[in-house]
Amino acid sequence: MAKDVREGGFMWNWFYKYWAGPAAVQGAIEGTTQEARDAWQADLAERKRYTREQRALKAAARSR
Repeated sequence: MAKDVREGGFMWNWFYKYWAGPAAVQGAIEGTTQEARDAWQADLAERKRYTREQRALKAAARSR
């Protein structure tokens, strides 16, 4: 029979809670409001655009 995770002692409990445990909040990344989700999606799109630009610059530099 598996031991309860709470029986592991202080260090194990801390490790499980902060590193290995399950997510505590559903939808935390996207936010809870439509405005927060829109801002998150806009930020993600901007990051992807920047990454594409950087890859193109590196490819151009390699091909010279």
